[in-house]
Amino acid sequence: MSGTSLDGLDIALCEVQNSGTSTQMKLEKFVTMDYTDDFRQFVRRIFAKRQIDQQDLCGLNAYIGLVHADLINKALQDWGIANQDIDIIASHGQTVFHAPQILTHDKTLPNSTLQIGDGDHIAVKTGIITVSDFRQKHIAAGGEGAPLAAYGDYLLFTDDAQHRILLNIGGISNFTFLPTSNSGMKAFATDLGPGNTIMNQYVHKHCEIEMDRDAAIAYQGTVNPTLLKALLEEHFLSLDFPKTTGPELFNLAYLEAKQKETNTLLLSKEDVMATLNAFSAQAIIDGIAAVSANLENVAVYVSGGGLHNPLLMENIQAGLPKMSISSIEDIAMNPDAKEACLFAILANETIAGSSDNVRNIKDSPAICMGKISLPS
Repeated sequence: MSGTSLDGLDIALCEVQNSGTSTQMKLEKFVTMDYTDDFRQFVRRIFAKRQIDQQDLCGLNAYIGLVHADLINKALQDWGIANQDIDIIASHGQTVFHAPQILTHDKTLPNSTLQIGDGDHIAVKTGIITVSDFRQKHIAAGGEGAPLAAYGDYLLFTDDAQHRILLNIGGISNFTFLPTSNSGMKAFATDLGPGNTIMNQYVHKHCEIEMDRDAAIAYQGTVNPTLLKALLEEHFLSLDFPKTTGPELFNLAYLEAKQKETNTLLLSKEDVMATLNAFSAQAIIDGIAAVSANLENVAVYVSGGGLHNPLLMENIQAGLPKMSISSIEDIAMNPDAKEACLFAILANETIAGSSDNVRNIKDSPAICMGKISLPS
């Protein structure tokens, strides 16, 4: 799994048995293989941009596949595991543009999304069957291509007694709502708004670092209520669930437009970061409050990079004081490995499962996803 934060490639080694609601998964190994600065700069040439060099896009599709294959080979070598002992690679690829109509407001073209890092290159260079490009089938069957977490979350984490909200805070924040198995309600996944994306973009531009590690910068600042109010006025945030978005909307241009609107362009870096942190938290708080209203015995389990931002977690808990909020580690899942593991489950369903296994997910097509690439 490689997300919009561009920090590295998450590689999870999973042992999977059965399929559907009988699926059992054991995480054997996990590592995040860091990207080089050169690699990040290559991807940023085209990432979430409307106007790009087509040669860059074409070349990066192959290049990312080769880089990911090299990192997989290196991880297996480090673990002392032979490539021939791996049945399948599940590769999410690298999202470079996400364009559902809800985001583009353009009805002349269908919902679309683009993940690059060609599966054939991965299969040939690793010698392992590769399932990739999962999101296209979701769109072809009437979805918006994101979020896909509901499929794996539903199969692995539905509980008989507890309503669960599985919150993932990556570049974009999203959650899967898992009602109790006997509630009669349907599971669904939805994006909420920004997670780490604008914060990461801001410190990369203004501080020349990849992220505000441990919220060190944001802790030194003060939330600007005028700017925060303006940031929260985006129409997307008021739309019904499920919905999807990306850094194509929530980015530095969005921030700068809101700063101009509120005459806050001269805010200190620390105050901007404190405000962006509060913005991400409030979008998450509002989403969780909406889905959990009038429900009892609801717990929130968190994964993704945002879990490691202490101020963000403090802000979310402060906004939901009566809610149980903890790491997804509390229900036996490595929070950093979760998304990679979920794509292993999607690949398993494609190879050994059935679309009937995921018919109880609201407003999302019941499908198996991914293209299969053979190594020879």
